[in-house]
Amino acid sequence: MKKSLIVFIVSGLVLISAGLWFFTSANKFSPVDLLQFGVILLIVGFAIFVGFKRLSNVKRGEPVEDELSRKILQKTAATSYYVSLYIWVFLIFLKDRVKIDSEELLGFGILAMAVTFGISWLILNFKGIKND
Repeated sequence: MKKSLIVFIVSGLVLISAGLWFFTSANKFSPVDLLQFGVILLIVGFAIFVGFKRLSNVKRGEPVEDELSRKILQKTAATSYYVSLYIWVFLIFLKDRVKIDSEELLGFGILAMAVTFGISWLILNFKGIKND
């Protein structure tokens, strides 16, 4: 139950800080900034989905984490880490070809890692994993 509440607290803090960022620099936004803001909202939406899923499991009397969910989370982390290495290689390759600020490149990389983790979790959660 406490982990579910932490998810909502962190999501709220991220929304508040992204909202402050959006409203303090609303007239200086570029399309890249809007894309990053959209990805942040997508990640927060995913976190809220996971939080509601955990809360509904607690209300039904199911354990929050079992062996299968831990194994899916471990496999998700391994897969997303592996894919994110290639994302960073691509971003470094892109930085050599196109002029991008280091801060924007770092922001893209971090957001891409979070999106990769979310997509990997969705695929493995719905597809399932093989019994190794």
